[in-house]
Amino acid sequence: MKLQQLRYIWEVAHHDLNVSATAQSLYTSQPGISKQIRLLEDELGVEIFARSGKHLTHITPAGEAILQAAEEVLFKVKSIRQVAEEFADERKGSLSIATTHTQARYALPETIGDFIEKYPEVSLHMHQGTPMQISEMASDGTVDFAIATEALELFSNLIMMPCYRWNRCLLVPKGHALTQSSRLTLEDVAVHPIVTYVFGFTGRSKLDDAFMAQGLVPKVVFTATDADVIKTYVRLGLGIGIIAGMAYDQKMDSDLVALDASHLFASSITQIGCRRDTFLRGYMYEFIEHFAPHLSREVVAEAFICQTKADLAELFSHLELPVY
Repeated sequence: MKLQQLRYIWEVAHHDLNVSATAQSLYTSQPGISKQIRLLEDELGVEIFARSGKHLTHITPAGEAILQAAEEVLFKVKSIRQVAEEFADERKGSLSIATTHTQARYALPETIGDFIEKYPEVSLHMHQGTPMQISEMASDGTVDFAIATEALELFSNLIMMPCYRWNRCLLVPKGHALTQSSRLTLEDVAVHPIVTYVFGFTGRSKLDDAFMAQGLVPKVVFTATDADVIKTYVRLGLGIGIIAGMAYDQKMDSDLVALDASHLFASSITQIGCRRDTFLRGYMYEFIEHFAPHLSREVVAEAFICQTKADLAELFSHLELPVY
């Protein structure tokens, strides 16, 4: 059994069983991957992938168990390399982050700019996706950190640490009727067509919960994953926008009016998550603390020894989170 073979089966499983696509991503040949998978299956005496002709059709029950063990082995190997890199040169390495458009566009630029200036020899990679995709990438070790508001809590192997609290604003054209209201209510909002985030994105669940609690059915006419897209359709007159307050830029969005909606919806918390067995290099601790100053190296180290979500909640219960 070779590490290369474990890498191949893991990559094939994460490329929808497409050996050709896997070969392209690994800069190797399709026959070479197929041969190594067959050799591994022969050695183990079980099929990892079921086949129809030359095509892989699904992962077998034995394959599911083997892939889970392979993932753990590959992640341990990655951690060993990170330990060695930390002692060989603490200012060189790589850092991969998965996050949503809102975080990448509005919350992270300053942190990333300062990080690159301080660590020019650390290769920084950013992946964008849905909260579920982001969480999965952190859970399976594809990225070091996931930064999101939704879905992280669904993965038990992730340590989740709160970064900041935020809320929403309503976005309307100048002169819109809602700009005349001294204090908005959900009833005021519900009578207008709404343009907002896709469910599962950027705290959308808090928005839906608020309307439901008052027995209101919002007229959501258009959804998107990107706050800039939402703004575009507000400008086109499709409806009023509901976006994260941080996504409103007074200069770039001066043709629109942002109305405070923090009293209408429960606030959301953006978190940073990583695997429990991650070896955090020095610059990784610094990245976390720059993004969320209350998450010092000592606090993060304490989080890693917490055994349960209740322990984590207790650790962070005394923190006064910044409001974005």
